[in-house]
Amino acid sequence: MQNDKTYILTIAGHDPSGGAGLTSDFKTFEAHGLYGLSVCTAITVQNDVDFKDCHWVKPEVISAQINTLFERFEISVVKIGIVESWEVLLSILKQLNLLNPDIKIVLDPIFKASAGFDFHTSENQQVLDFIWERCYIITPNYDEIQLLYPEKNIEETIEHISKKNHVYLKGGHRTDKTGWDELYHSKIVKVNIPPSVEEVSEKHGSGCVLSSALASHLALEMPLEDAAQQAKYYTEQFLNSNSSLLGYHNYQLKH
Repeated sequence: MQNDKTYILTIAGHDPSGGAGLTSDFKTFEAHGLYGLSVCTAITVQNDVDFKDCHWVKPEVISAQINTLFERFEISVVKIGIVESWEVLLSILKQLNLLNPDIKIVLDPIFKASAGFDFHTSENQQVLDFIWERCYIITPNYDEIQLLYPEKNIEETIEHISKKNHVYLKGGHRTDKTGWDELYHSKIVKVNIPPSVEEVSEKHGSGCVLSSALASHLALEMPLEDAAQQAKYYTEQFLNSNSSLLGYHNYQLKH
């Protein structure tokens, strides 16, 4: 398709409050000057403080949405949020890799909504290695990374996953250094990403925002370390955009 737009795809759930999932990703993409495309994986019944239910979209419908978009648009970066199971996620990844072998996939492995709703567990760990191999980077927080391999500690889990892709570990749930993020890439490189503000205001969907901001900077062809730093900075702006649980999106590149 010939025009001046840069397209980026989110595969995630629909949040009626607009704070997380597809709607939040769209706002982030547009703030970065990108044109967002979307594939819906779930219809949620929630607002910014109460998660009541989740209705999963059938895998064949997800697949049809993906195929239809790739028939029309050139897509180089995809952000993935909630998916019903690891098996469904793996089938999505295989499809994306076939449609574009060079695609960069940013996976946010979500286990639980901020309001407390559990999506799924990591009981089927056999498929995890196949999933990591097909992603460019994953963006778990401290709670999520401990759920991936319960028999391993965080360091062992990071070492294992880093052999297969890159890891952006979000530090909002840390007890030792709150807000300190870490980027692990190229199997041996660790980059500390400390907060640039002293305090932040809690927001619904902040994890989605960071992952979609990281995907946005990758779509803008920014090097990974720079993309990670800018994603952190963008998320801090979002967190402190107001004092409510629903933030505003505005892009100011950090120099």
